[in-house]
Amino acid sequence: MSSIATYYNGKSVLITGATGFMGKVLVEKLLRSSPDVKTIYILVRPKAGQSMQNRVEDMVKYKLFDRLREEWPNFHEKIKPISAELTYPNLAITPDDTAELLSEVNIVFHCAATVRFDEPLKHALLLNVRGTQQLLVLARRMQNLEAFIHISTAYANCNRRYTEEIVYPPPVEPRKLFDLVEWMDESLIQDITPRLIGDWPNTYTFTKALAEYLLQQEKGNLNVAIIRPSIVGASWHEPFPGWIDNINHFNGFLIAAGKGIIRTVKCNLKAVADIVPVDVAINLTLAVGWHTAVQKPKSLLIYNCTTGGTNPFCWGEMEPLVLSAYKRIPLEKAFRIPNGNMTSSYLMHQYSTIVSHTVPAFLYDLYLRLTGKKPRMMKLFNRLHKSMAVFEYFASSTWEWSSDNVNMLLNQLSPKDKKLFYFDVRQLHWSEYIENYCLGTKKYLLKEDMAGIPEAKRHLRKLRNIKYALNTTLLVTIWYVFIAKSQMAQNMWHFIVNLCYKFLSYFRSSSTLRQ
Repeated sequence: MSSIATYYNGKSVLITGATGFMGKVLVEKLLRSSPDVKTIYILVRPKAGQSMQNRVEDMVKYKLFDRLREEWPNFHEKIKPISAELTYPNLAITPDDTAELLSEVNIVFHCAATVRFDEPLKHALLLNVRGTQQLLVLARRMQNLEAFIHISTAYANCNRRYTEEIVYPPPVEPRKLFDLVEWMDESLIQDITPRLIGDWPNTYTFTKALAEYLLQQEKGNLNVAIIRPSIVGASWHEPFPGWIDNINHFNGFLIAAGKGIIRTVKCNLKAVADIVPVDVAINLTLAVGWHTAVQKPKSLLIYNCTTGGTNPFCWGEMEPLVLSAYKRIPLEKAFRIPNGNMTSSYLMHQYSTIVSHTVPAFLYDLYLRLTGKKPRMMKLFNRLHKSMAVFEYFASSTWEWSSDNVNMLLNQLSPKDKKLFYFDVRQLHWSEYIENYCLGTKKYLLKEDMAGIPEAKRHLRKLRNIKYALNTTLLVTIWYVFIAKSQMAQNMWHFIVNLCYKFLSYFRSSSTLRQ
């Protein structure tokens, strides 16, 4: 028997952010590994015109739940949505729902957060810090709570090159910032944001650091643990390899590369690409929930969920794997043949941006205008460049994280738990993982049919022929303009051709003599 799976049977679990990327994987794995879990409460808010019920109905239809659906068709009966809004007082939960949560919940998994790097500071504070504080207040009132697990990020302390599994004090008290943004005008907050966040690169990492400190200061007698995953990527194994459902940052870059849109990326080729599969992060989360509830550590424990320390993979190794994968399993209707260059040179990157991004986008938009269509490529490239500029910070440096607590937990697991809730990334083969990752962007993000691969390959061959035709036309034009009409250029051309002819004749005669 699995000690972890057995523990969750009969328990009531509260999950925030359950409709997000990690939250959905957490719900699926918990239901599949512990089918006798009593209830999974999920905090949900209306969004984009959808009611709470509609969002949950859409969520359980995801392909992510196909494996669970085959084993247990009525799994959704265990999920109970609770209307809530983390930025509102008392989380905007009704008195009846509050009473039920206070009497029933045994474990809280707090996954909700805004992950936008450019989120305005006030909103990032309200959701990532104030929302955490209000959830903590609710948790302290829960009568049967055994563990409170908070999902942070390994980059919460990215202003440090080496991060231990401890909470670092921030430069300002969270409560003082709450008071400051409460009365200050939005435009003024935006103006002083760079001064407030200091050497953090964005409001996301800054507010996640504040949330960790607040948890440490205000947890009271609760059993609290914090998990810090690095760049969370597609699944490694569960529920199937390569599953991904969001187009944020790195995933968007992969699709743009597969479509032939992106041709240059600025990064440090020797820097570690600290990507952690989402199922690894979720397995660790469930193991930490069990350990925190059963062992009741005397102090708050932090788990750095990363790969660079045990199984490093550099950005420079990424390019050939991605391009090779997209040539074998091409995306449909590619803009150009997948090709590209990852470089640490600013000048080379700027040159490639102009030649490979700006000029083609301008010409394509010109073609769209001439054919009566709406131009869109320049707008797309501008969005990509903005996103790449933000992400460049994380692709230009290498961070180191201690992993003592992760190793301690791994050593405490039984062989059964190590297999069912694996999070040992030493066995991760990056070439296989990246290929499944690229395949996942095609199948799960773009929802393209695998039967369309032959047609996608024919489209790439068509693009290749167009490329050859354009290059030939360009060479002929250059010859006609700069060589055919210039006597000096013609003389140089004849000299080069004659030299090449003599060079080839020499090797041909040498070969004949040897025979």
